[in-house]
Amino acid sequence: MFSNKAVKATLFGSLLVLAGLMPLQASAACQFVSTKDGSPLPVKVAEDDTPEAKQFIETCINPYTKIFAADPEKAKQGKRKFAYYSCTQCHGANAGGQTAVSIIDDRWQYAKHDTDKGMFETIAGGTNMGMMAWHKQVTNNPEMVPTDDILKIIGWLRASYQGGGDKPWLK
Repeated sequence: MFSNKAVKATLFGSLLVLAGLMPLQASAACQFVSTKDGSPLPVKVAEDDTPEAKQFIETCINPYTKIFAADPEKAKQGKRKFAYYSCTQCHGANAGGQTAVSIIDDRWQYAKHDTDKGMFETIAGGTNMGMMAWHKQVTNNPEMVPTDDILKIIGWLRASYQGGGDKPWLK
């Protein structure tokens, strides 16, 4: 027969799993989903990925976000990528909006943009609101944007944030 302690420990562990406080099994990588329809986004570690990109794909934490928030000079790398990939055509030169919405204020088009993972998913896979997919793996086009460049753009956007309130991406 089971002891009272064993039953309590099993029940407690089960409650933690159900509450999402303890994983059922270890996850080898971050799971990306489409902003369009919630389907999986096919973004995996690529041979030419930087260590920062590989870290993000494994953890869903953008290493550039805190670095760029702390160092405006380094953040300029992301602004250059933003211009290079013509993000400026829709979002304006400083990401404050033009034909598309501002992406540096607190009026998110999608709630998931309060995380770097959520913003990455939208940039990588596009939206149903007119934004195309930009990631080279998602589009199956090697000329499109690699993971590292998207992460640098997100890091600059976070460093340029002009909204109020909490900044969960810095935690």
